[in-house]
Parts: sequence; structure tokens; C-alpha cells
Amino acid sequence: MSEESGLSAVEAVKDKSNYLFGTIREDLREGTASFVKENAQLLKFHGTYQQDDREARTSTGEGKSLKEISFMVRTRIPGGKMNVAQLLAHLDMCDEIGNATLKITTRQALQLHGIVKSDLWKCIHRINEIQLSTLAACGDVNRNVMCCPAPYKDPIHITLQKLTDDLAQHLAPRTKAYYEIWVKDPDSGDSQLVGGATEEDVEPIYGKHYLPRKFKIAVGLPEDNCVDIYTNDLGFLAIVRDGKVVGYNVLVGGGLGTTPANKKTFPALAKRMAYCTADQAVAVAEAVVKAQRDHGNRADRKIARLKYVIASKGVEWFRERVEEHLGYKLTDCLPDDVHDFDDHIGWFEQGDGLWFYGLNVENGRLFDREERRWKTAFREICHELNPGIRLTPHQSILFTDIKPEHRATLESILKRNGIPLSAEISNVRRWSMACVALPTCSLAITESERVLPSVMDQLEKEIARLGLSSERFTVRMTGCPNGCARPYNADVGLVGKAKGRYTLYLGGTLLGTRLGTIYKDLVPLEQITPTLSPILIAFKQHRASTNETFGDFCHRAGKEQLEKWSVEYATV
Repeated sequence: MSEESGLSAVEAVKDKSNYLFGTIREDLREGTASFVKENAQLLKFHGTYQQDDREARTSTGEGKSLKEISFMVRTRIPGGKMNVAQLLAHLDMCDEIGNATLKITTRQALQLHGIVKSDLWKCIHRINEIQLSTLAACGDVNRNVMCCPAPYKDPIHITLQKLTDDLAQHLAPRTKAYYEIWVKDPDSGDSQLVGGATEEDVEPIYGKHYLPRKFKIAVGLPEDNCVDIYTNDLGFLAIVRDGKVVGYNVLVGGGLGTTPANKKTFPALAKRMAYCTADQAVAVAEAVVKAQRDHGNRADRKIARLKYVIASKGVEWFRERVEEHLGYKLTDCLPDDVHDFDDHIGWFEQGDGLWFYGLNVENGRLFDREERRWKTAFREICHELNPGIRLTPHQSILFTDIKPEHRATLESILKRNGIPLSAEISNVRRWSMACVALPTCSLAITESERVLPSVMDQLEKEIARLGLSSERFTVRMTGCPNGCARPYNADVGLVGKAKGRYTLYLGGTLLGTRLGTIYKDLVPLEQITPTLSPILIAFKQHRASTNETFGDFCHRAGKEQLEKWSVEYATV
């Protein structure tokens, strides 16, 4: 198909997959460590990536390497909302069949790593047994829908979570492939294969070929952009009047991934497209997805995201395509826009007499080591307090529905397991974030998650020395330019460019509404803090006011002036 039609090879795989079945079920029965190439591609739609530990590769002696294959399994959790039993099950699975760690992602999902092929069915089946799913956690479909995780018992937050759930359910793939392969008893003998069915019968929204590329949605508030709404393909920014959500400003075309040395690719923030009423939101989401389905680039996956349609055709053109699918016109966006950001870390009263506690989890990685026992602490909290669980877009966790008299109990559990309380975390570390990167991510050029803590060790000492510890600014690191930790709109972005070297971006913003620009390229890991130090000194000396943030300062000053200050303050 790809050779004859000019479409990408992945489009050919989808075309022949019989709505994502492929031969995955048969491949699972093979005694091999990996899946064939076509099935490995289809597995992404089912919520798992085939990976290998690049540090565990061994040489064949013939110039080739033997790979140690394993799988990352991602659980889709709309709005990050889950219960104790679901969290405990993931902690158990990471010990029993994973690599003994659990990852909270930047999109409010959970990832298990190190799953071998012979345990893959057991893992995904178990996730479904606890009433969660991995379907559409990856692949060319709408992925996990993000939402402000704060469990405030008010009409606004309740409405946002309901829309999140509605969007996730409405835009989930309808194919029976997932149920047949992962949920049903594999020895039952019954089959509901969909061969011969029409696109409308099986996938009324996606069709036989699904979307040209991945698709991401977020639901947020102007006063709290914790979901980084402008980085999503589709964003619903709540319009609140008299304490109720009356509608949404609809944003389209965000996405941060780029391809090195490919000038056709670029990070982009979403554009403001139109306003819709609250009861129109799900229909608008479907129309946007269908418009991207119809007009996204299926020949070149590097430029297949919605942001490239918007860049090529314009947001007004795209709005017209959306309205064609809707069958009615939309009105223009209201003036409301993002103006603050809350990471929900610390103690907060929910509005019903109970409390929630936001706990910072550095880079989202849960593990047990002698000095810090995250998994043990979480198990104790779950068993003793039975809280609600919310995952945040900043790789952290909220324990909700805590009785006032149990606040001290939760803190004591954390302390005796070596977990720093949120009040003990420096601002710069609290607002930092990193992707997985090496050794398992196939796209990683260099380190990210494993080295950012050491960068924070250096940076927080320098910031304290300069008297800037109270400042709030984001530092985000990725091991490659694909931007999974959203570095391009951060105050400080560190993007892997070569082994041990990073492109340094400055001038983004905590609000997430502006892209940073390249300040220096190929900065060695050990030079990150020394490179930032003169700029931080200049910030302290020349900021316009105490209200000017570090990102705003860098943006206002510009690269040329920052370079001059870097020389002037190099020895201070």
C-alpha cells in the first residue's frame, strides 16, 4: 500500500491489521522474546511498546548486538483518577513481573517497565481486571485525556472530570481486537473477529486507518494550567460564570515533538479556534478528531500531527472543516485565557471537610531503596488510610479524602520511609520534570531521568546561594527532541542533542503559554549549572520587578543581552 499510494509504511500496517488484530494473538503463543515488526507497531494501540535495554545489549562478535527485549505497558487513566486497589495492583505488578519500579507519566498515566513477552498477556489482563485499560494509551488515536486532578468538591472541578471521562469513553477505539486479545479467556475458543465489516460498523470515528498520528487532549482552567493545555492537539479551556462551567474555549494544534536535523518539524503551541457551550464539547472533540483524520499527513509521519495541518492551512480553514463535521457554526473564543498554574503540592481542604495531600515524586519514579522507600510508603498509606488517588500532569500524586485527624499519620508514614515531605522540597526541584530516556527508550540520545536529580542538587545550591530559592520556574529535561517532558515551553528546557550534551532553551514560562528559544547548544551535562548561574545572577540584578519571572526576564532580555551578561557575571 505504501509504495503504490505514497502513504507511510505504518499506514500499510494499519490497512492490513483487520482493525488492530494483526496476528498479535498468534504471535503471543510463539516462544520468541519479541513480536514481528508489524505486530510491534500495532501493539502501541493496545498500550504497550516493544523496547530493549540498550545497556544490556551484548555483542555477537560479528559487528551486531543481541538485544534484551522487554515491554513498557502504559495504563490509560483519564484525569489521573484511580483508587487504592488499582494503585496497589500496579505496585504489585512492577515487583512481580516488571523491573521493580513504577513510573507516573507527564500525562497522568502509569507505566510498567521491563515486562517480558511471556508476561505481557498477564499484565494487560490484570490491568483490565482492576477496571482500568491500556487501550489507546499509545498509538495513532486519542490518548489519555488530561484534566486538573484537584479533587475539590465544587461544580467546576466535578464538571471538568466528567467531561474528561466522557471524552475518553467517546473517543476510545471500538474495535473488538483489544477485548479478544487481552480481556477474554484465550482458551475459550469463541471469536468475534471483524473481518469484512465496514469502517462505520467497527470504527465510526476513526475508520479503518485510525488517525495519521497520535492525538492528545487536555481539559483545564484559566487560573490553573497544570495540564499544560497549549501543548495538546486539542484543549478545552473552561469558561466559568457564577461558579459554573458554561462552555470552553477550544484550542487546537499543540504538540512539542521534533525530529533532529529535520527543518520541517517544530514544537508548537495550540491556537485559539472557537468557543463551544458545555453540552457541545464532546461533539466538537469528535469533529476535531475527524477533521484531523481526514486532513492529517499520512505520507510522512514526521509531519502528521495536527499542528502541521494548522501551520499549513491556518486555524480558520481548520475551523471550517470542524464546522462541516458538526453541521453548525461555532462562535469565536471568549477573552478568558490562562493566567496561573498550580501543581497542587501540599495540604488542601477539599470543600467537604476532608483534605488532600499533594506529594512531589521526583520525575515520577516509584522505587524502594535503602534511603527511600516509595512503594512501601504508598502501600502503608493505602492500607491504613484508604485514600483516593489522583496522578498529576507533573509526575506527582495526590492522596485525597484524608480525615483531618489522619494528616499526621500520612506524614509519619512518609518520614519513616525516607520520603521528603512536600514542604521540604526546594522550588526548583519541585518544578522540575524529566522523561524516561536511557536505557529503554529507543529514541533517547542521552540521559534524562537518571541525571536530572544530580543537576537539581547543583542548581538548588546555586539558587540558594543567590537568594532565589523562593522563585518558581520550571526546569524540564528530555533525552531527545521529542519533548515528552514538555521542555520547549518551560522557563528552562534541556533537550538531549548528543551523548552527555543538551540544547539549552530559555524564555518559556511557568504558565505554559510561550515557547522558549535556544540559548546554547551542546551544553555538557556538568556545565548546565555553571551555564545558568550568570543568567540567574543577571536575573537577580536586572529583573524589571519582583513579579517578573525568570522565564519572562529571559524572554524580555533576549539571547544577545543574556550572552553579554553571561560574560559579565561569569566569575561572580
